[in-house]
Amino acid sequence: MKAYKDINGDSGIAAYDYGDDWIKVQFKGGDTYEYRASNVGQSHINTMKGLADAGDGLNSYIMRNPTVKNGWTAKN
Repeated sequence: MKAYKDINGDSGIAAYDYGDDWIKVQFKGGDTYEYRASNVGQSHINTMKGLADAGDGLNSYIMRNPTVKNGWTAKN
C-alpha cells in the first residue's frame, strides 16, 4: 500500500492501494476497507483514486457519500 500524503494533516487515512475497479483504504486506526465498482459505481472509484493520489479529500469524500461510506465490500 502507498502512504496517503494527507497534505493538510487532518485525515483519518494512512494508506491506500487500487486497481482498475477497486480501491483499498487503510485508516489510521488500522482498519482497511475495500471498495469495488460493482458496489459503489466506477465514477466513485475513479474519484477516490484521484483524491488518494492527490493526498487530500479522500476521507471527507467517503464520509459525505453514503453510497461509498456504506458500500465497502471487505474489511480487514
